[in-house]
Amino acid sequence: MNVFNRILAVVVLIFLFLLILALAVFPVELVRLAQRGLELTAGFLNTMETSYYVPYVISRIVLVLVALVFFGLLLWAEVWPRRPRAVRVHTETGSQALVTTDSVARRLAWHIDQLADVISVTPRVTAHGRSVDVVLDLQTSPEIDVPMKTDEVVAVAREVIVERMGMQVGKIEVHIEHGPYTEPA
Repeated sequence: MNVFNRILAVVVLIFLFLLILALAVFPVELVRLAQRGLELTAGFLNTMETSYYVPYVISRIVLVLVALVFFGLLLWAEVWPRRPRAVRVHTETGSQALVTTDSVARRLAWHIDQLADVISVTPRVTAHGRSVDVVLDLQTSPEIDVPMKTDEVVAVAREVIVERMGMQVGKIEVHIEHGPYTEPA
């Protein structure tokens, strides 16, 4: 949404700049052009209203509904609270720190990647107040014992999050994808 807001702001600013520039350079011509355009539009709308009354009313209702949906969605996306991208950590002495979910993900990736038979790991961390939920996408060698490796990965993740980072863990979900089998040489 942030990127959309920036693009929209740039487009609106450029349009306003060009409009003011055109008004400064060609004021009379631009006003005459606008007047002529408004007269043509008014004539077209009068013709539509008298000749095609039902489609004219339906098209106005559809336009209002489309505008309500479009601008309602934009307003909802702007106002709706986003998930926090950081977790507040409290220490025993009363200090506080704010740790981003990206930092938690990088630290988890580094520690879990050190485990045997783990080829790659992609953590997705979501903050919920003082706790975090973690989804770990693992690629492992094909011969692992899945329950044992899952327990090992969850234990490492809990140790990193709780003991080393001082956060609370909500849920940890592990998705395992086996790497390809290799032919012996």
